Amino acid sequence: MTTEYTIDGSRIGSLEEFYDEISRVLIPGHRWGRNLDAFDNILKGGFGTPERIALRWRHSEKSRLNLGHPETARQLELQLAQCHPANRVNVKQKLADARTGIGPTVFDWLVEIIRCHGPDGDEAEDDVQLVLE
Repeated sequence: MTTEYTIDGSRIGSLEEFYDEISRVLIPGHRWGRNLDAFDNILKGGFGTPERIALRWRHSEKSRLNLGHPETARQLELQLAQCHPANRVNVKQKLADARTGIGPTVFDWLVEIIRCHGPDGDEAEDDVQLVLE
């Protein structure tokens, strides 16, 4: 049986607010790493989430805009401040791209992670369904 969760994209203006929404909807009362890797782990069924979930993302177009290139650049600036020196050139290039509106956005990162756990994804056995509304 699939359990459906609905996240409200109108509440999401940044990656941190996306994490807040995931905490509120998917794993209330649980502490987690609040990063992309930890979000990926949640979708694998950790934190007491059911084995089969459908994630309905309402107002996803608003999220797409809010998690666009400006937010991506902000997140990459945060990464650059903490990344290993060997990864600085890569992060700097992604940051330069984001600042000019090129490349994947934070919204794209999140959708890619979710779809990885769905049909035809590398981790399709997790059976996560994504519905963008």
